[in-house]
Amino acid sequence: MEEIILEKSVFEEVPTEKIYSEKAIRVGTFLGGPIVAGYFIAENFKVFGDFDKVKRTWIITILASILIFGLIFMIPENVNIPNVIFPVIYMGIAAYFTKKYQEGNIAKHIENGGEEFNWWRTIGISLIGCIVTLGALFGIAFANEAANGRLTESTKKYGAMNHEIAYQSNINENEADKIAEAFEKTTFFDDTITKYVYLEKINNNYEISISCNESIKNDRAATQTFVYLRNDMQKFFPDNKIIFKLVVNDLDNVVKRIE
Repeated sequence: MEEIILEKSVFEEVPTEKIYSEKAIRVGTFLGGPIVAGYFIAENFKVFGDFDKVKRTWIITILASILIFGLIFMIPENVNIPNVIFPVIYMGIAAYFTKKYQEGNIAKHIENGGEEFNWWRTIGISLIGCIVTLGALFGIAFANEAANGRLTESTKKYGAMNHEIAYQSNINENEADKIAEAFEKTTFFDDTITKYVYLEKINNNYEISISCNESIKNDRAATQTFVYLRNDMQKFFPDNKIIFKLVVNDLDNVVKRIE
């Protein structure tokens, strides 16, 4: 029996292909994202001869990437989540699957004299993955911005002063009219100064951007006036939350948010 074991160990085939270690997969996933994790794990399965798992790995990787990207864009703008959270999460997931499905094969590969890919290759592929991931995120963000831009389609004027409400296509004219009527009843739409507002409907909330001058940034009294106005507006819309965004020069330059 001893002789047979010895003979087998002497003639054990040394693996010629290289693999990615558990540590390399963790680091690569953190730097490059879920696509890199899928690539590293799939390449290891190829070396181990588990070709069915190669296909499954890529399917899971694609679905996971779509899910992660979707979650990122579903997070409200006012919710601050540290940038490191998502890399840590998918690094942990990749580490779990590597340990569960490849730990034994990786150990056996090394024990039989097989080699691992060097860190230059690991970091290089991770950086490429990072560029691809960022490109996808920026592409989605750009498409989303373009779509949001197309939503702003209608403008309507009210009263003798031609107070103006610009509103998105997910808001009907009747809703805009109700907002204008509430502004008239609260005397914000008066006969002295023309007011310009931009109306958005997000979920069931009306977010109203109101154009102001620079002084609003430091004018507490003026800000408090808008707080009172918002509270009065809210009474007309018991089923919708009213949110004011005080903007200066540009819709993206929100200096005060009142809700």
